[in-house]
Amino acid sequence: MTAEMAAALPAVVAVLALGLWAVSAVGLKVRAIDAANSAAIAAARGEDAQAVAAPYLPDGATVAVSEDGDIARAVVTAATRPLGPLTPSMTITATAVAPLEPGLP
Repeated sequence: MTAEMAAALPAVVAVLALGLWAVSAVGLKVRAIDAANSAAIAAARGEDAQAVAAPYLPDGATVAVSEDGDIARAVVTAATRPLGPLTPSMTITATAVAPLEPGLP
């Protein structure tokens, strides 16, 4: 029993680490989506999109807001290493659009 456990333990640890990495990445994606949605709606209303999205932004994330015709588009980009420096880096991106409010300058 001990030999089998010793042989299986690295696989169990690897699966656990992969699961933690995936949960962390999904959590970051949800925060980026929230930030992009808030920024797009704020830009469509003529408000400061950066200030509205700031509470939702992951650490080190950037927000790019643009207007394309009659829509406001917000793109949030965040580079991360979910489990620290030993894991590969990944870039999370979220995009949201909202129609511009009529009558805004």
